Amino acid sequence: MAFGSFDEAGLTQPMAEINTTPLVDVMLVLLVIFIITAPLFHQAVPIDLPQVNSTRLDDKPEVIQLAIDAEGKIFWNGEAIHRQALESRLLAASPHQPELHLRADRKVAYEKVADVMAAAQHASIVKIAFLTDSAH
Repeated sequence: MAFGSFDEAGLTQPMAEINTTPLVDVMLVLLVIFIITAPLFHQAVPIDLPQVNSTRLDDKPEVIQLAIDAEGKIFWNGEAIHRQALESRLLAASPHQPELHLRADRKVAYEKVADVMAAAQHASIVKIAFLTDSAH
């Protein structure tokens, strides 16, 4: 039995042509896709942007080193201050958004540390770091 025919008569010739209809259909679909998408590649709008010659400013935030010793004394960047002066200094420094580095002695009462943290919160200082000693 030859391909392309259901004739049972016997002597039939095989089909010699290639069916190109599916090939033409695929090519037309691809052509339509390319016609639609090709204009999308050139949608850039020419804009003359201004040129800027500047350097980046590295604004390092002010760092306040607060230390509390075993007796509960407060030190502002190494200078001993009273508890009443702490709030006024924190309020004066708060517009600059400083970082507060808090270092407390191991033997200091937690109430002293919590009091300093409350004063910082009252002054709207949000960046507080606790410094520890990793040698022990």
